[in-house]
Amino acid sequence: MSNSTYNNLWKSTQNELEKLATHDFEYQATEPQFDKHLIQMRIFELYAKYVIIGNKLNEIYDQMLQPQKRVLVKKILDACLGRVCELKQDLVKIDLSEFNYNDEIMMKLKLTPFDLEIEIPKYFQREREHELALRNKTMDDILKRIGVIEEDVPIERLTELEAIRIIQMHERARQGRLRAQFMKEIRSLKEKGKPERGKAETGFLAAMKIQKMWRGFASRLQTRKKKLEEMILIGMLPDPKQDTKLQESVELLRKQRYRKQSEYYQLYLESLKRFEVEIKSKQGASMSEDMADEIRNWFRDYFAKTGKLPEYPSEDAGGSRHLLSRQGTESEFSRSSAPSSKESKKTVKEKGKEKGKGDELVMDDNFKKGFKPDESSFLPEIKTGIDEYNEIWRTKDESSNLKQLHYEDMIYAEKYREVEMELRKIVDEMMRNELDLLQIALDKDRAAKGKKVKKGGKKARRTGKKSKKKKEKDLTPDRTTESLFEELVVNGILVKYPEIYMKQYLGDRAYSARSPMNPALGDIRQVIKEYCILPLGSQMIRNYAPCIKSVLIVGPKGTGKRSLVQAVATETGAIMFDLSPANLVGKYPGKTGLIMLMHLVQKVSRLLQPAVLYFEDAEKPFMKKIPKTDRTDPKRLKKDLQKIVKNIAPEDRVILIGVSNAPWDADQKLLQQTYNRFIYIPRPDYGSLSFAWRELLAQYSGVSKTFDSGAMAKVSDGYTIGSVVSCIQDVITCKRMLQLRVKPLTHVELINALSTKEPIYREEEEAFLTWY
Repeated sequence: MSNSTYNNLWKSTQNELEKLATHDFEYQATEPQFDKHLIQMRIFELYAKYVIIGNKLNEIYDQMLQPQKRVLVKKILDACLGRVCELKQDLVKIDLSEFNYNDEIMMKLKLTPFDLEIEIPKYFQREREHELALRNKTMDDILKRIGVIEEDVPIERLTELEAIRIIQMHERARQGRLRAQFMKEIRSLKEKGKPERGKAETGFLAAMKIQKMWRGFASRLQTRKKKLEEMILIGMLPDPKQDTKLQESVELLRKQRYRKQSEYYQLYLESLKRFEVEIKSKQGASMSEDMADEIRNWFRDYFAKTGKLPEYPSEDAGGSRHLLSRQGTESEFSRSSAPSSKESKKTVKEKGKEKGKGDELVMDDNFKKGFKPDESSFLPEIKTGIDEYNEIWRTKDESSNLKQLHYEDMIYAEKYREVEMELRKIVDEMMRNELDLLQIALDKDRAAKGKKVKKGGKKARRTGKKSKKKKEKDLTPDRTTESLFEELVVNGILVKYPEIYMKQYLGDRAYSARSPMNPALGDIRQVIKEYCILPLGSQMIRNYAPCIKSVLIVGPKGTGKRSLVQAVATETGAIMFDLSPANLVGKYPGKTGLIMLMHLVQKVSRLLQPAVLYFEDAEKPFMKKIPKTDRTDPKRLKKDLQKIVKNIAPEDRVILIGVSNAPWDADQKLLQQTYNRFIYIPRPDYGSLSFAWRELLAQYSGVSKTFDSGAMAKVSDGYTIGSVVSCIQDVITCKRMLQLRVKPLTHVELINALSTKEPIYREEEEAFLTWY
């Protein structure tokens, strides 16, 4: 698509967002509501609209070229997705469930369940490609050095002449084999000799039979071909040729736009540096002098009116910006300076305290106290983004910028404001010192002994109150991040995981409201995105969204719990620490070793965030009695797991994800103190199984597009998606794949392979439901 297409899409999306933000501000201002159904409908409608707008902004940001627009779009995108997380928290409080449905709103907005699936922002990975590639290379080098993985044998490059000779040799061998087969058949015919006269009629009948069978086969083939063409014509099946060509052209265009984005962004950064140097060198000195003169004049005026020198505001209180009002740029700073940042920090701190409470989700079923929405941290950001768009971009004439390069006049104005802010801090510090000297001189003139008091005041203004919180002791102050990283990789704590994406976690979404005890697999995929991927991928979302520090995923074997953890790490480009009891056997022994391990994990996870702390068999540390056959010493981390979760700050993009096959074996109180959220993966329903069979079989070109996956979904009821994957891999081997065109795949083959797998028994399912 062209630049104008994405500009128009952005314009329409901004209009929708402006209307939605108006309704959202009204929702924030509502009095406590007592009708649970009405308030759930209102929140769900806001949630659905923010998801749709967020998906549109994700596509716009991914393909838009103009660098200054992309900065604004990214800010609005993060704010919308953060608002989605906030509204999700409200829905969870109301429904007392991780899974939320509302058929009335879906019908009102004319949406399908897949329309409400959050698309993971592509910039989580794409903007860190170089960093991730370097990290993977470093990890591979370390693993090769210790012999965990084999070194890649360099492939010798052949010359064109050598390649031609090899091809000729193989072709001659192939022709020789064919010629030998033909000669063998000719010899066998000669040995049989000519047929007898009495058998002439038999040969004639045989020829007719062969013709009959061939014509029937050709007719059926032709009929199937016409049926397929008709299905493609009426839109029941996609055209494979056209679809492939379209995908290839779209992918090519995407890559071209990515290259241009990178090129334009580099030009934009160069202009930023150039204008900063230019403004500082040409106007820096005069700007500092003007500010200092203006502040000194204010000192004189204040002293003339009051007879005493003023108290100079601290940097947190706004400094000289709090006192003076300059034209143009200064007025803009005074609207969005330190007080707002201070408030935002306060909000984060308060939210961090609130999120640690265990009764956050408990609400009165009868809504006796009413429901009052919490104050949003993202709505002000959305409002700021809308205002900036209306002020700068809505009516901007871009007819002279068809290539969508950066605007230098905007860069100059932006850098001028930044330089002025930077210089103002320096001038403020200088004026504070000058004010202290004036106060000392004034006290001397009045023969007053207030010097110590003023010094104390100066210290109070500069330093403020010291935090009473003890700083955590650093056990490795002299070691580099690289050395700590290498140590954890060598010991197998920091692990290399396979690249698995969320779209590979197959499962249909619920098409109607259902019990929270039986969610669809697509709904679990959505919850993992909201709780884990979005906060880990964006620092802004992590800072202000409801802080979820730990998640426990439970379900039978084969439901994809480990794959979900690996998908979270892949989508966010996170490092993964494996803290499972089985992985820690013999590593960092003793009490001092455990202290060092916890220190290394917490330090490196903060330095190289985002980070995922993976814990398999999450129930074992909290079991009352460990089986004698278990030699992994799982209770070693019983106390430390809670400490790890407690030490994760709201701004740290770190999360603990545990998985369990038998959560009922653990002490439930300790389990709830360690994990903030619990996600149960049930056995897949008919929709998810049908979706999985269809998607998995579609990966093999020889399987007919009309293969009845619904029948297989019915037969495989009670089996997990992992069993389905394993079944298909067992049946469609390399040899069977080559035979698919002449010998189509049958249901019997898949059923026979599926019968060897272990299903989910009713007793196990009831145990999970009872626990949940």
